[in-house]
Amino acid sequence: MPISAKVHCRHRLRQLRPRDGQDHIGANTKSDTGTPDVADFLMASIQSSNLSDSTLRRVVGLVALLNLAYFGVEFTVARMIGSVSLFADSIDFLEDASVNFLILVALGWSARNRARIGALLAVILLVPAAATIWTAWEKVNVPIAPDPALLTLAGAGALAINLSCAFLLVRYRYHSGSLTKAAFLSARNDTFANVAIIAAGLVTAGALSAWPDLIVGLGIAGMNADAAREVWQAAREEHRTIEA
Repeated sequence: MPISAKVHCRHRLRQLRPRDGQDHIGANTKSDTGTPDVADFLMASIQSSNLSDSTLRRVVGLVALLNLAYFGVEFTVARMIGSVSLFADSIDFLEDASVNFLILVALGWSARNRARIGALLAVILLVPAAATIWTAWEKVNVPIAPDPALLTLAGAGALAINLSCAFLLVRYRYHSGSLTKAAFLSARNDTFANVAIIAAGLVTAGALSAWPDLIVGLGIAGMNADAAREVWQAAREEHRTIEA
């Protein structure tokens, strides 16, 4: 039985205990002897957990597809206008799609294996940061300002996608330990990055400088590194809980 189901079962069993000499369980939950039917409560708890896992799988699958689709859009625009921030964010969309597909596979695994995948996801989160630093170095050598209109529009589209993903995932961010936390943190951090990209586009329109785009791109790399640290810590805590 998944850990989440066991916790839910224990919570429901505590509800079976009479308080102040009264039975708070409805008549339809008692056996013929007047004793609450514990088996019915356990079965209801397990079914509730399975339903929650099924819903989570659908949500994670949708989030993965949204990220994969917008990766193609943003990567194309980034290459067209030579934008460091859009390149970093597009690679981040691809990373988010990979993270969510991994989560989709790992949701049915044991808690121990989920913790191990959580540690792997922390490493994956570092990939966009490394790619951004390399792209930023190339941009420093050729500091040409990207098209501000396309930069702003692409950032606004990315913001809409990431807000939708964060909204879908927020209720599940503690559901499966480090796994769903990784997905939620990625979507949440990306919304901040997208606001910064939009701001960079507006500043670039006035200054016609490559530096706003470059600075935002490096900021996105820093956020991904911090998200990797948080997911790594969550995975380690999950592993310690299992071993305790």
